[in-house]
Amino acid sequence: QVQLVESGGGLVQAGGSLRLSCAASGRTVSTYARGWFRQPPGKEREFVAAITGRDDTTYYRDSVKGRFTISTDNAKNTMYLQMNSLKPEDTAVYYCAVARYIGPYDYKSTYDYWGLGTQVTVSS
Repeated sequence: QVQLVESGGGLVQAGGSLRLSCAASGRTVSTYARGWFRQPPGKEREFVAAITGRDDTTYYRDSVKGRFTISTDNAKNTMYLQMNSLKPEDTAVYYCAVARYIGPYDYKSTYDYWGLGTQVTVSS
């Protein structure tokens, strides 16, 4: 089993930055695909970014490309989401997730383990 704990959320003004962390425990996740999703108020959970376990290829939803960066520190079994130039529409609960098997990186169903989420609120 893998346990995931997110941190780093908060309230920030538009144009600001936040760095989310996701600490994994239970087993090493460096060889697994890892992703970030978010759930805006009143909406479905949506894909944000992912990084593969095989070669660290990264994927992003179009609206965050150039502003968000996913990264990992395998020695710490931790991944990050650096979020710059934040916009009010980035407001959401952000979740990290880990997938044991290869699948579409932007599909929630690909991921087996989920954190409880961290709130990000961007004020205008």
